[in-house]
Amino acid sequence: MTAAPTSAIVTAALTLKPAAPEHFDLAFTATTQPCPWPKAYGGDLVAQAAAAAIRSVTDGKSLHSMHSYFLRPADIGAEVRYEVEVVRDGRGYSTRQVRGYQNGKALYVCLANFAAGEPGGSFHTEFAGEIPAPETLPSSAEYLAERTGGTMTAESRAYWRGGRGFDMRHVPGPVYLTVEGERLPHQAVWLRPFDALRPVEGLTGAQRDLAALAYVCDYTILEPVLRVLGLAWADPGLVTASLDHAMWFHRPAPMDDWLLYAQEAVAADAGRGLGTGRFFTRDHRHLATVVQEGMIRPA
Repeated sequence: MTAAPTSAIVTAALTLKPAAPEHFDLAFTATTQPCPWPKAYGGDLVAQAAAAAIRSVTDGKSLHSMHSYFLRPADIGAEVRYEVEVVRDGRGYSTRQVRGYQNGKALYVCLANFAAGEPGGSFHTEFAGEIPAPETLPSSAEYLAERTGGTMTAESRAYWRGGRGFDMRHVPGPVYLTVEGERLPHQAVWLRPFDALRPVEGLTGAQRDLAALAYVCDYTILEPVLRVLGLAWADPGLVTASLDHAMWFHRPAPMDDWLLYAQEAVAADAGRGLGTGRFFTRDHRHLATVVQEGMIRPA
């Protein structure tokens, strides 16, 4: 009997162990999670760095932005050492630099900024357009149940079906094997953890949910670029890689219900593509904004 998919992979990725710093002020280690590709999932690095930065800020400020570069691929199932530099601690804002090291080399770097919060006006963009409710859409497991093709293996099928910690439902259909629907430069993805996220040592529930949002953001952000180029993940010879990434957290991100991830391709040329994404709650509150550039190398 196949085990039911769970969100355990997410909280496992966010679990850090304190270590003695070698370069900066604090250090932690974390382990990249299993995946069927030659390199670890980029969201592991973003979320683990977010967790490390969060654990270095002890005066109640909240993470409001991250700006990252992916320098080298990370090994799967191996420790990454995150060194945190306390760049600035002010009354209203704090800044951290985080570098991830593996095999003696830097493979990831980011700047993370934290804010105390203060009174001010409130505004957020509304999601335009009608999107079917997630309950009316097929899950990845349902979509892939009777489909085969391209380079999909039993391992990649299992990963897409339930190995990523989140139930993901695409509008229009996904780009796993072919480009479902028109070659439009935009898509939306409903997502929700398969089950309640487990506690993570060193993080409050709100901090864990924010880091989990950083974790899941990288899975599909480049898909609108693939879609408009007519490319699918299982196309023979397709190679992709995250290059740089920015994320702004506008409001707390509760992970106990479906979130809508509205995405758009901005540009594609010279082997690179740029995508944007916005996270919304079911009642249209805008939680976070993502921009990411990636390498896209067709066969």
